[in-house]
Amino acid sequence: MPLALLALAIGAFGIGTTEFVIMGVLPEIADDFGVSIPTAGRLVSGYALGVVFGAPLLTVLGTRVSRKKMLMFLMGVFVVGNALSAFAPAFGVMLAGRVIASLAHGAFFGIGSVVAAGLVAPEKKASAISLMFTGLTVANVVGVPLGTYLGQAAGWRVTFTVVAALGVVGFLGVAGLVPETGRPEGARLRGEFAAFRNVQVWLAMAMTVLGYGGVFAAITYITPMMTEVAGYSAGAVTWLLVLFGVGMFLGNLLGGRFADRALMPMLFAALGALSLALLLFTVTAHDKVLAALTLTLIGALGFATVPPLQKWVLDQAAAAPTLASAANIGAFNLGNALAAWLGGVVIAAGLGYTAPNRVGALLSGVALLLSALAAFLDRRTRSAGRIVAASPQADTVPTATARP
Repeated sequence: MPLALLALAIGAFGIGTTEFVIMGVLPEIADDFGVSIPTAGRLVSGYALGVVFGAPLLTVLGTRVSRKKMLMFLMGVFVVGNALSAFAPAFGVMLAGRVIASLAHGAFFGIGSVVAAGLVAPEKKASAISLMFTGLTVANVVGVPLGTYLGQAAGWRVTFTVVAALGVVGFLGVAGLVPETGRPEGARLRGEFAAFRNVQVWLAMAMTVLGYGGVFAAITYITPMMTEVAGYSAGAVTWLLVLFGVGMFLGNLLGGRFADRALMPMLFAALGALSLALLLFTVTAHDKVLAALTLTLIGALGFATVPPLQKWVLDQAAAAPTLASAANIGAFNLGNALAAWLGGVVIAAGLGYTAPNRVGALLSGVALLLSALAAFLDRRTRSAGRIVAASPQADTVPTATARP
């Protein structure tokens, strides 16, 4: 695999750390600014919304420059946003910094997926995408726990200063290792938007919203579920999240490898198993050991869907994939927000802390049905293409008529 993928993974590591570390230092931030925990929670929702809207916006602007230069610009935006958060004098400035940093998130992964896929042979594209996303999964195993510990020991501002420094490393890595390919040939706004005329692109984004949204329905409320239902102490939740991150790391690599061999069968298996695991979690959450094992499994199955879904979007929008790829990253965060809200609804309805698991199982199950529909439509399109190619008219070549 090209060394340039390491630079993309470093950028992904920084982005993944800043996205999730906020949850570990939220009480310290709320106390420092004198706001309530729910108010401080806007730093999470604001980031998610920034990803949803920033992904297509910055990707559209990036059609005028090369993908390498755009990735460098996005890492610069990321550094500015996190530095602003680190030195924010007021909560409003902190929120602005979070939103600025989030604008780089979706476009970086969207454009980075296209770049990663272009660095390797066609049969290795999903693996290349998964290696870039490895940075995000490692962030959940290493970056988030260390960032949380650092924030609690030395102050949350130190955490965001370190994250900004990671962004500088990512910028230098992209500048030094990612090859300069020039502006993408034929990259025009009209062509990028034309990709959305393909129903398969919309189906892929719907699968993304619902499939990984199923994971977030459970993980958003993992703290009360593990402490109130499984019986863990509050301090043990950090290590449970590390197990979840380990599952994400393994699932991401396996998902990329098997998606290169058989994309749709891999997606069917991952979504089907994910739905069952989430449903099972309503039972295993009552036992410490089984809860920890199931949480790791959910992390693995959930992220095993990411490389195949991202590659499916690239394949379906092959002529102009950049905007569709970035929009699909935004779809992940839209699914996170939707699933977290639905999970809160069922808890507020008095159905208990394990109820979000059933919501997640339902969401992932619907994503499985949509993937079956996408596969059916793809087979029908390919069959129609073969019929046209095999028709006598397609093979007829006009020849000159002999004169008597």
